[in-house]
Amino acid sequence: KSTEPLPSVVLENIQGCSPKCLRMLLENISGLNVDDDFTVEVIPELNVAVATFMKSIDTEEFVKKCSENKRVQEFKMTAKLLELTHSIKAENIPDSVTTDYITVYFESVRNGGGPVLDVQLFPEENSAIITFCDHKGNA
Repeated sequence: KSTEPLPSVVLENIQGCSPKCLRMLLENISGLNVDDDFTVEVIPELNVAVATFMKSIDTEEFVKKCSENKRVQEFKMTAKLLELTHSIKAENIPDSVTTDYITVYFESVRNGGGPVLDVQLFPEENSAIITFCDHKGNA
């Protein structure tokens, strides 16, 4: 099993398009089937959706097709490749959890983790920012 993250595309400014409509639109553009070939995660707070492809696809070509698509233009949506990051934010962390515990948890291969470079704990928000040595640990 590859540890490389699956290719993902971010769709911005999605508020004018329902999640069901968005899924159909992405199927039309990609020629792939949602759930079988790719997933769509809608993040309404950020007005974005992330399409993650399990089936091999040229994501740069897909982004180009999105920008040229009449419906995408009508909805005033934009598409771009999801940038890889070295950090993630973990939320709903119990007060009793230490940075050492978080480090060990996120370094666990069984949990899909990898070597952790740094952990910043924010007890007032019950959250932490975990920074990995490389982007493979945050998958």
